[in-house]
Amino acid sequence: MRFSLLYAVALGAMFAAAPALAQDKNVRIGVLNDMSSLYADIGGPNSVVAAKMAVEDSGLEAKGWKIEILSADHQNKPDVGVNIARQWFDVDKVDMITDTPNSGVMLAVSNVVKEKNGVMINSGGGSADLTGKACTPNAISETYDTYMLANGTGKALTKAGGDTWFFLTADYAFGAALERDTTAAIVANGGKVVGDVKHPINTPDFSSFLLQAQASKAKVIGLANAGGDTDNAIKQAAEFGIVQGGQKLAALLFFINDAHSLGLKTAQGLTFTASYYWDMNDDTRAFAKRFAERAVKHPMPSMTQAGVYAGVLHYLQILEAMGGNPHDGAKVVAQMKASPWVDKLFGDAPLRADGRRMVKAYLFEVKKPSESKGEWDLYKKVADISAEDAARPLSQSECPLVKK
Repeated sequence: MRFSLLYAVALGAMFAAAPALAQDKNVRIGVLNDMSSLYADIGGPNSVVAAKMAVEDSGLEAKGWKIEILSADHQNKPDVGVNIARQWFDVDKVDMITDTPNSGVMLAVSNVVKEKNGVMINSGGGSADLTGKACTPNAISETYDTYMLANGTGKALTKAGGDTWFFLTADYAFGAALERDTTAAIVANGGKVVGDVKHPINTPDFSSFLLQAQASKAKVIGLANAGGDTDNAIKQAAEFGIVQGGQKLAALLFFINDAHSLGLKTAQGLTFTASYYWDMNDDTRAFAKRFAERAVKHPMPSMTQAGVYAGVLHYLQILEAMGGNPHDGAKVVAQMKASPWVDKLFGDAPLRADGRRMVKAYLFEVKKPSESKGEWDLYKKVADISAEDAARPLSQSECPLVKK
């Protein structure tokens, strides 16, 4: 990837006065995610593909760097994720961990990353607590969080008349954070939550939960879940005739893979928030084309896979500018925050003090079958959401790194 003149000049000025660093040029990156279950399509093996593309595009291997990509399946279990992370740092000498979908795993692994002074570039886990009360000097939230989703979809649907909500919430850290943040957005915009029900992660049967939502008479049923859980809830809601009965489904976290799997006949009209779509501009289309040539199963990159690519590329460019790998995660993250960053997939998106990548977001709607011009022509943009509106204001931050 080519970088803007502004970025190159700023990095040059930042490091020109520093002495050459006698540090090695060996880097190990671990892609930690769900490789085999309900989040495998949005991350999984294709996040490894994205990380390898970033290594190639950095150009560092041609300059003598040795960069290795490791990968592992955390099975959506925090203890498994923690054990893998410790093995990686203690034995395999991994420097950076990326992706980490499943907020429970993400938050647990973040503590290990801080303890070992590594780097975490989270693209898959959604809880806004990673840059809030659980923030560390070693962690970055790259792509989205529950605050962004809530203040995109939740705010838009409430202002459009969907002023009563009932939540179907995945019973773990991500679901709790998403319901919490969306509830705050609903109430702030004049709506109210009339009820909720918690469901186990990766459940095949949503019938009892959907019946409770239907009986609530809420105008909007908020799906505070993701991946296979979202897909199953939407499919089964169609069988119950929920949308035909006048209630609206809000897929609070929705991916290109979900829309493709469900099909436009089932998914049409769903409103959701995202920071990336493959068909936004020439740069996103070019990346998607290259990605599709080597992708496993689903050829179009998800938002989280695009975030893995962008985060790994930024990380490697900073290491190059530092003259080598200092194996000091807090120091590297500090330099990532200090440097400007213009990314071809997410635009001008600097890092804040709390580790939040300031990405712009978009309100999308799934197209009707008659509107689609191809297999992956699935979204239409409804509105732009500025990075400032998509991120929790620093004045409200619980992150101890933020000076007020």
